Amino acid sequence: MGNAMLRHLIAEDVREVRVFSRDESKQAAMRTRHQSDRVVFIIGDVRSSAAVRTAMRSVDFVICAAALKHVPSCEYHPREAVETNVVGTLNTVEAAIEHGVRKVVVLSTDKAVYPINAMGMTKALLEKAIVARTSSLESAETVLCATRYGNVLGSRGSVVPLFIDRITKHEPIALTAPRMTRFVLSMDDAVQFVLYAFRNAKQGDVLVRKAPAATMGDLADVLLEIFESDCPIHVVGRRPGEKLHETLLSEEESERAEDLGFCFRIPRSLVGVHGTGDSAVRDSAITGSSVYSSDLALRLSKNELKALVESLECVNSARGRGDLA
Repeated sequence: MGNAMLRHLIAEDVREVRVFSRDESKQAAMRTRHQSDRVVFIIGDVRSSAAVRTAMRSVDFVICAAALKHVPSCEYHPREAVETNVVGTLNTVEAAIEHGVRKVVVLSTDKAVYPINAMGMTKALLEKAIVARTSSLESAETVLCATRYGNVLGSRGSVVPLFIDRITKHEPIALTAPRMTRFVLSMDDAVQFVLYAFRNAKQGDVLVRKAPAATMGDLADVLLEIFESDCPIHVVGRRPGEKLHETLLSEEESERAEDLGFCFRIPRSLVGVHGTGDSAVRDSAITGSSVYSSDLALRLSKNELKALVESLECVNSARGRGDLA
């Protein structure tokens, strides 16, 4: 997301983009790749409130994408997940408010809905924390909102680069469960959705991106077909904390969400000291009570999934390197 968003922003009339992260190697790679005197690189950790406050001076908009996002890692190190995903996000939010930032968009995930793993639980908590923090903010002040979406195919740490690595090494593909479903979207879709949030999200909104779904079995088959590989598939079972299907919108949220066509808007729901809800909820459009899950969503055919996968940068890079005959 960082690379894709940076590529988009430097093509626009943006005065300066600050890249704040703790990984100097990735920053060096970005500096080489996106050579521009409008990009400033700052080494720092969202866990350090002082470092975030220093980086936030004179900033207009913030994308908070910092996260520990690997489910197994968060399962074994839940405290670290809390420190980055919750505390780090709140450090970013407080620094933004202190410096008068106009809008903060925090990236969330479908794993925050009915969470069963530590990663999803931290994302669910950060959504709650963002909405709760808006109770003391007026709409004219720093606007806090979140975007929630499913799997971005080809992103760092996602299953597609992992499968490609196995295929290029002629090693068996380790598949958790062939019938496992996931919401899938392209990196460009994710970038455009975040930009939509900057233009349209209101105070305390959680915007949920609709997306088609695909099975992991179909995804593995499509990659084998694209690379003309006969690597075997080994079904290894679900990892700790991993769901068979994901959910983007809970039944409770759907009762008050607005259907905006390509996404849902969940307006903030704040319960006051007298137990009365935020009027924004009472006045919102009702979509009806239903769960929006990956096993019930529109399913991509193998041909549709193949077209999406063939558009991914990581796939084209692997083919261009001639990793496979």
